[in-house]
Amino acid sequence: METNNRRDFLKKAALAGASALVAPSLFAAEGEGRGGLSPINKAGDLESKLIVPKNNGLKITGTFLDEISHDIPHQNWGEKEWDMDFQHMKKIGIDTVVMIRSGYRKFITYPSPYLLKKGCYMPSVDLVDMYLRLAAKYNMKFYFGLYDSGRYWDTGDLSWEIEDNKYVIDEVWKMYGEKYKSFGGWYISGEISRATKGAIDSFYTMGKQCKDVSAGLPTFISPWIDGKKAIMGTGKLTKEDAVSVQQHEKEWNEIFDGIHEVVDACAFQDGHIDYDELDAFFSVNKKLADKYGMQCWTNAESFDRDMPIRFLPIKFDKLRMKLEAAKRAGYDKAITFEFSHFMSPQSAYLQAGNLYNRYIEYFEIK
Repeated sequence: METNNRRDFLKKAALAGASALVAPSLFAAEGEGRGGLSPINKAGDLESKLIVPKNNGLKITGTFLDEISHDIPHQNWGEKEWDMDFQHMKKIGIDTVVMIRSGYRKFITYPSPYLLKKGCYMPSVDLVDMYLRLAAKYNMKFYFGLYDSGRYWDTGDLSWEIEDNKYVIDEVWKMYGEKYKSFGGWYISGEISRATKGAIDSFYTMGKQCKDVSAGLPTFISPWIDGKKAIMGTGKLTKEDAVSVQQHEKEWNEIFDGIHEVVDACAFQDGHIDYDELDAFFSVNKKLADKYGMQCWTNAESFDRDMPIRFLPIKFDKLRMKLEAAKRAGYDKAITFEFSHFMSPQSAYLQAGNLYNRYIEYFEIK
């Protein structure tokens, strides 16, 4: 038996050696007529030949972090993967990370004494602590996203989110804000598009508490524009009663008037309007922000709303056009929803790494 095993081993070793000799010659033959090199060896020197001006858009310097996800898959990363992702973010100039929500219904990102008592599930990792440490390590600012109970989505009344967040804001500042210098601000996570029941009072109440407890750290919101692509949950391909630029300006003038004292920036999501509408809506957004002394950010969505599949990384030209429009409008900052799923080289979506590469080429990042 031992002799047979030795013979089998020698046969396999001989075959492996022969394969090692033959394989390179096969690859060389395949490369003939293409410069004599394999495509793998050659491809490293190639870059896209862009026929549009490079570096002509507003660079993305912030991203949401979505690990209490509502409608995109969890990537189940540990600290090792998150550390690598922060390195990828740092390379392209990201200096701000925003946890999109600290909890959604019963799933939470940190061991909240208040929310655990209410029946929320204990997380296996304290994501808030981890993000704050990584933000400090890579010299970024971390914005804490408030808790989302889901009751606003169920009722259409944003004021339902005030009560829980009274406790969340206080405990989070005591647990993390006083400990980490990387705690840079607050994201008021309720998403609206137009005049919404309870919106002004909710944004004002939560924004004021955030600023009061943290000695004035900045706050921001990220609403969407009720455009022709605002069709989620409708089963339609386009929204028939999309908001006009004029109505959008009227409604948001009223909202900004009621919240500007405690909300420092507004990052409108850019994916619900068509590309030839960007300039018109963006100019109104900037005009309103300037009027009320707020910063005008863009939430440059890096997923593709035009696809029938929800959600895949966006076509690069679509992202480019949106960032160029933001620069033309004079926006103050570009953030994205969101890097780790839709732009990261280590995303579960293979296309995300290609989008990252196209972004680096366009902005000439070395």
